[in-house]
Amino acid sequence: MNFEQQINDDLKEAMKSVDKLKLETLRSLRASIIEFSKNGTGKELAEEDAQKILLNAAKKRKDAIEMYQQAGRQDLLEKEQAELAIIASYLPEQLTEEQVLTVLRGLISQLGAEGPKDMGKVMGVAMKELRGKADGTLVQQCLKSLLQG
Repeated sequence: MNFEQQINDDLKEAMKSVDKLKLETLRSLRASIIEFSKNGTGKELAEEDAQKILLNAAKKRKDAIEMYQQAGRQDLLEKEQAELAIIASYLPEQLTEEQVLTVLRGLISQLGAEGPKDMGKVMGVAMKELRGKADGTLVQQCLKSLLQG
């Protein structure tokens, strides 16, 4: 079953079970899918495109969570965390920090990176390899610690 069909089926299920939070979250994902399909390229929604939509939605929720933590808005914070959990259920399982470090060590030796000045060179390759498998912020923090240490 493709991503779009999965979202539509889960949307119907959320309507039947009157799960307002899930319904709202899935509607926002569906809106992103519709926006993608109407962008004029005539391109079908591929797995990579679906991942981009999910990662973008997850990033928005993470940013909102951070802002609500700073503002002390626990009610809104919990809502965003719940939405993030729903979105994360559609993403592939994320790598642990140790797994990210292992991948980065291999890339550093492969590319011959020697210090912080090579951060951009390694980061570009790392994000291509780890896209959808690890959070970009985690990858950046791990890479920074490896290249400085």
